[in-house]
Amino acid sequence: MKITVEDIHLGYNRRVAVDGVSFTVEPGEMVAIVGPNGSGKSTLLRGMSRLQKPSSGRVCLNGTDIRAMSARQVARNLAILAQSPDAGSDLTVRELVFRGRYPHQGILQRVTAADIEAVEWAMEAADTAQFASRSLGSLSGGERQRAWIALALAQQPQVLLLDEPTSFLDISHQVEVMHLLRRLNHEGMTVVAVLHDLVLAARFADRVIAMRAGRMEFDGPPVEVLEPDGLERVFGIPMMILTDPETGLPIPLPRPDPLLCPVAHTGSPLSPLAAPPS
Repeated sequence: MKITVEDIHLGYNRRVAVDGVSFTVEPGEMVAIVGPNGSGKSTLLRGMSRLQKPSSGRVCLNGTDIRAMSARQVARNLAILAQSPDAGSDLTVRELVFRGRYPHQGILQRVTAADIEAVEWAMEAADTAQFASRSLGSLSGGERQRAWIALALAQQPQVLLLDEPTSFLDISHQVEVMHLLRRLNHEGMTVVAVLHDLVLAARFADRVIAMRAGRMEFDGPPVEVLEPDGLERVFGIPMMILTDPETGLPIPLPRPDPLLCPVAHTGSPLSPLAAPPS
């Protein structure tokens, strides 16, 4: 399913958070949205999901304005996983994932065979079936994040939006979540994720969109747009780009003041700020 953002403006009271952003995500793409804090990334995702009404512009799913669709219609096609979602810690994973079936249930909200099948599929796809009966409070950070992804998958969406799905996770769990998203993408799901980690964005996304002060600074494949000058404009710090020898993909890194960094050598450690021995 194609999602099109057309000259969208979003804000809070009189503060503009997203200022005239336009782009199209084609079916089956995986797109990362990056940028500094306060750049409008999360607000843009909320606008794309119909959670926040734009002051002007529009978001379309396959050419239909998302505001002209009912909440249930949107939820049958698009799922969003917000930043730091919350639910009762006593809720089991299966109970949580069943909540994703609400958009598909009738007025009496009776559980059907199709609901059960969708929930089981979602837990298998998110690799959570083995702890389906465990409470959320008993799970690790990575397991809990996969459970929330399973909830979104139970909606059986064609588009999955995620706001910082790897935040507060250790390296192993970050990669675990990104592998899951990439597998879902390979199976045909369109994925748009707000990411803080530029290395994860470069490694896993087909495209990277950078936001700065509410505007889109660049948009394109990682190998084309992740370069030092553009990243310095976005983040306001010097950057360097290394190249992954296995994939050829860029590895963006901040370029700190060398006088404040330790020096790599084989002798005893010596701070570059320390005076040399007399």
